[in-house]
Amino acid sequence: MELGMIALLISVLLVIFLASGVWIAIALLACGWVGMQFAAGSIPAGSVLATKIWGNAASWELAALPLFIWMGEILFRTRLSEEMFRGLSPWLGWVPGRLLHVNVLGCGIFGAVSGSSAATCATIAKIALPELKKRGYPEQIALGSLAGAGTLGILIPPSITMIVYAVAAEVSILQIFLAGFLPGLLVMSLYSGYIAIWSLLNPSKMPPREPAMPFRDKIRESANLIPCALLIVFVFAVLISGWATATECAAWGVLGALVIAWWSGVLSPRSFWDSVMGAARLTSMIMLILAGASFMSTSMGYTGIPVALAAWVDTLQLSPYMLIAALTVMYIILGTALDGISMIVLTTVVVLPMVQKAGFDLVWFGIFLILIVEMAEISPPVGFNLFVLQTMSGKDSNTVAWAALPFFFLLVLAVAIVTVFPSIVMFLPRLVFPA
Repeated sequence: MELGMIALLISVLLVIFLASGVWIAIALLACGWVGMQFAAGSIPAGSVLATKIWGNAASWELAALPLFIWMGEILFRTRLSEEMFRGLSPWLGWVPGRLLHVNVLGCGIFGAVSGSSAATCATIAKIALPELKKRGYPEQIALGSLAGAGTLGILIPPSITMIVYAVAAEVSILQIFLAGFLPGLLVMSLYSGYIAIWSLLNPSKMPPREPAMPFRDKIRESANLIPCALLIVFVFAVLISGWATATECAAWGVLGALVIAWWSGVLSPRSFWDSVMGAARLTSMIMLILAGASFMSTSMGYTGIPVALAAWVDTLQLSPYMLIAALTVMYIILGTALDGISMIVLTTVVVLPMVQKAGFDLVWFGIFLILIVEMAEISPPVGFNLFVLQTMSGKDSNTVAWAALPFFFLLVLAVAIVTVFPSIVMFLPRLVFPA
């Protein structure tokens, strides 16, 4: 059978499986098994399946994944979000937009200890939405900024999605982490800039300024943020300096999170067990998806489909920018139906050969892909952040999606900026790992 027919058959099967509600991991395994039947030569599919699943599960790089997830689960059960709002708000009274910037800064800080977009959005929204509503801030801009800023959970390291991509693309987790810092600051700046401009254009919709707070009181309100800030600085200091690997940093992060939970008075046998089980459930789901993707990737390699597809794209003579534009449109469409991790594991086997042939660095492409996944988090109908805010605000999905639309376009702008100026992404990785 020709490669085109094999690819069409596997694609149709995958669509049928996913549309019928089959787990993504099982769908990938099944399609990989079918692909192995068309591989050249006599290759035992069962042996390849066992080898790839074991090899994927035994990866040392993936050891950081459950630890970073557990760190986020522990801190999710502390009073971090409440203390974050109280600690940041006194310093923002002079900025146009005032307390709306707490959404951006709070999500950025919590994203640095969570690694999950949905957890970041839910945690900050839980305290920010009632506080902003009580103070009279417009609900639309509050919802939109939370939806957009919640996506920072997967862009600012440590990020679960970054680890998944690094393993799938076989690139350094540390380099991917380093590459996410400046784009994360870029996105935060774009969000805060939009909020400031919006507030200046709509002064009648903003509540009156709150009374100024003495400097000593500001310090007192912010004191409870110090342990979390120290944890973030410590984890990234040892990571960037090379004193510890990503996995060792994750272990230190878990220890620090447990200390913060104990210090804040919420560490109990019940909360400890809940954090362990939450981390185990999420890790198991991701590991199963990665196992299915690994087997399907190997299957596709045996059939020769990725190489043939990359060669076909090469015959189209697309410029690098045209290729990136086409991939952006493709991923935005996929984002309306799939979550970010699924998008990555389903497409890397086919997309990475094209990207490499076009001359793009795989570390840079990882951050590009993370930004696209951020768009998926606020794209209807299955944007996870939209679901989170719909549940927490009681508003319908159309209201939340419309509020998030400006921040979706800001992410499009961020993608354009890092594409035209790739040094924004590659500066820190090249600084720490000079060629």
